[in-house]
Amino acid sequence: MERKIKQKVRGFKTQDGAGVNLVRVLGIGTVQEYDPILMLDSFDSINPDDYTAGFPMHPHRGIETVSYVFRGSMTHKDSLGNQETITDGEVQWMTAGSGILHEEKLPPSDRLLGVQLWLNLPAKDKMTSPAYHSIKKSDIEEISLENVKLRLLAGEYEGRKGYQSKYLPLDYYDLHLDQNASIILNTENERSVMAFTLLGEAYIGGELIEEKTAVKLTTGDSVEIKATDKNAQVLFISSTRLNEPIAWGGPIVMNTKEELDKAFDDLDNGTFIQNKISY
Repeated sequence: MERKIKQKVRGFKTQDGAGVNLVRVLGIGTVQEYDPILMLDSFDSINPDDYTAGFPMHPHRGIETVSYVFRGSMTHKDSLGNQETITDGEVQWMTAGSGILHEEKLPPSDRLLGVQLWLNLPAKDKMTSPAYHSIKKSDIEEISLENVKLRLLAGEYEGRKGYQSKYLPLDYYDLHLDQNASIILNTENERSVMAFTLLGEAYIGGELIEEKTAVKLTTGDSVEIKATDKNAQVLFISSTRLNEPIAWGGPIVMNTKEELDKAFDDLDNGTFIQNKISY
């Protein structure tokens, strides 16, 4: 059975960090439908003033952040001592787990284009050890299909494997479709599947979807993504629903109010970070 569109979300313009202009597409109001994806922020600007203020050092607990910078660059620094820059076409994957502090700087570039996902952690893994991993261009397989290029950012595609998520299965593809090109992606029937039109319009499940739109798909074993008479770039994300309660407060996502209160108490008491590096 072919998957169809269940829900569409365009998002809204906002600012975050020290004054970064972005479009918040998914957030607190979409967590049930898009489970386990908590948030999707979209970045697209040719004006460095929109983003160079960056995201100063801030805490996270209970989630993973997955940042895909297709154009531009992002420099990550955290309380584990990691410091690294990803650039055009690379991914930054951070597991907040029990608690981490990090900052993200966005140096000026001709264009900043990409998205950041917040991926929920299962209740049993909320307090796992924090970690950071970058997925460089050399780690990303580019699969050439008929008038379609599939960049395997994470997970698996038809037996080919990319970076594997430790806590939830996550297939993450960056699809580049030439004009009028199409691809049929096979999916496990019960997987939670969404897509995001990063550049251009595309037909997804037979419905024309505007640029910068997230769509949640119905259950099924396949979905067709097709370009119009112009090229399109579509992000495809497939995982498994957690179906767990969510207690969300700013940069922290837990399962209960008590756990959330404990996280903020830890911040106040200086016990939030267990592996701390002094700069």
